[in-house]
Amino acid sequence: MAKDKLNIAFFGSSIVSAYWNGAATYYRGIVKALHKMGHEVTFYEPDILERQEHRDIDDPEWCHVIVYQEDKLSLRGLLRKAQEESDVIIKASGVGAFDEFLEEEVAKMKSRDNLIIFWDVDAPATLDRIEKDENDPFRKLIPQYDFILTYGGGQPVIDAYNNNGAQKCIPVYNALDTDTHYPVDAEKRFEGTLAFLGNRLPDREARVEEFFLNPAGDLPDHKFLLGGSGWGDKPMPDNVDYVGHVYTKDHNAFNCTPMAVLNISRDSMARYGFSPATRVFEAAGAGACIITDYWKGIATFFEPGEEIIVVKSGEEVKNVLSELTLEEAEKIGKAAYKKVLEKHTYEHRAELLESVISRKLHNQSEDV
Repeated sequence: MAKDKLNIAFFGSSIVSAYWNGAATYYRGIVKALHKMGHEVTFYEPDILERQEHRDIDDPEWCHVIVYQEDKLSLRGLLRKAQEESDVIIKASGVGAFDEFLEEEVAKMKSRDNLIIFWDVDAPATLDRIEKDENDPFRKLIPQYDFILTYGGGQPVIDAYNNNGAQKCIPVYNALDTDTHYPVDAEKRFEGTLAFLGNRLPDREARVEEFFLNPAGDLPDHKFLLGGSGWGDKPMPDNVDYVGHVYTKDHNAFNCTPMAVLNISRDSMARYGFSPATRVFEAAGAGACIITDYWKGIATFFEPGEEIIVVKSGEEVKNVLSELTLEEAEKIGKAAYKKVLEKHTYEHRAELLESVISRKLHNQSEDV
């Protein structure tokens, strides 16, 4: 019989720092919800990319954090520790150090008494990579994992992983962490008509130009707010205020203050669809009026026109902002806030995760 309490080892990018790490909010929400259910999680993360110098949080009470150096010998010891102590061992994509090594070593850890999981926090990128390279080492490992979990992608991603031999692929979508993201008072430094928060990435930049910078240039009487790392040398209109990296503690004010906030998908996410970014749920949890670029599956999460505004071009963004009133924005934000509390919290996601893990462990024990 499967244990009621699970010991879970999680190898990911970082749970204590969101610096160049968009998955931090996702990890925190999932792990915190699992802790509330009575499970114990140890999160293993590498000391890279100055993340420890840009922490958003101290080591939390809901998770044991182990920070390791880029040292394969030490990492082998941590893997042995995880195998000895854990019912479930998770390797997330995009750790940033020894990814191929971790993927192969975790796959070797499978036993009758545990589950091994690959958790893909950027499935479109992973799938595009292995489709382009038939010799990609991860391709042969996919069938060895009990589960492939993804934070988005819907049926297109499920089908793609199944076609590559996955035993079971299950989307565990982004959601709202109600302890961290919620409505707060507006702050003057974040005032404006439209705000966008996202790091500068190659497969996002053109869409930021189309949906954010071009409309800003066409609406010189409106103030636009850009947050995120890497945009410092990007040419932008004079009415765009670039505020740099926005720490997690300031996300609520960033979302609550402007009339609307913009979600812009990366190219690969938009192509696969069913991939709402973490920031969508953060903004909804703050009661923000969200304007999003179009991607297939939006209505799975929010009702277009009622709970979210959907646009297909920069011209549509400009038209929406020219006509949107503060009262209308507030109404849409309140509707999104209601929906996210009802259906899209990390407690909802953790319940799904607990269910599939417990069922699989139970079936394994029955087969022994």
